[in-house]
Amino acid sequence: MAAVLALAGCGSSAPTPASGVTGDITVFAAASLTETFTQLGEDFEAAHPGTKVEFNFAGSSALAQQLNQGAPADVFASAAPANMKQATDTGTITDTPTTFARNELAIAVPKGNPGRIAGLPDFAVADKKIALCAEQVPCGAAAKKVFEAAKVTPRPDTLEQDVKAVLTKVSLGEVDGALVYKTDVKAAGSKIEGIDFAEAGQAVNDYPIAPVAKARNAATAKAFVAFVLSDEGRAVLSAAGFVSP
Repeated sequence: MAAVLALAGCGSSAPTPASGVTGDITVFAAASLTETFTQLGEDFEAAHPGTKVEFNFAGSSALAQQLNQGAPADVFASAAPANMKQATDTGTITDTPTTFARNELAIAVPKGNPGRIAGLPDFAVADKKIALCAEQVPCGAAAKKVFEAAKVTPRPDTLEQDVKAVLTKVSLGEVDGALVYKTDVKAAGSKIEGIDFAEAGQAVNDYPIAPVAKARNAATAKAFVAFVLSDEGRAVLSAAGFVSP
């Protein structure tokens, strides 16, 4: 009987929860992380039974503002250090943030490129319909840098509050072209087409992550940050097109 019980114990494949890593956490994450962090959340839950990861995806500037106004969260992942600094300056984040990924911009056009967008100079043409992120959003701040590097003054028809809103304009054919992250082009698949441009390297965005100082579930928050920084987390990010720091 003892031998049978021992064999039964060895045959168990259920993961054992790490000490203190259980319960729910809320992760505030940049909109450009939607697909990758959704996957990482599922993988984290599978690795840590009894946990649940909820997400709030939006523009990093909006997320930083929400955090500084007391919105309940356990982890913050920003698409730019500037928005993370908004949180560290107020004490909302007290741990040193860690850069976990990098991203570059690409031109996004509807399938078939009906507006015949060839490069950044087309963003200054009056009869082209253009969408950009607002400048306070990381993708908008990056866009400003690349336009300055290319000596192009864009004429956007719409300024959006996060990169996914810009991408939606492209996929619906509401604009001829837009600037989004390379990872967003990849995530959109066949819905849109991406065009690389030389000046993209002038505005590489670093993505920092940190637990929130007043996290309701500090142990699980720190475990999730560690998971994102792990080899498994980096593999998911790399597959989505992010570059390791």
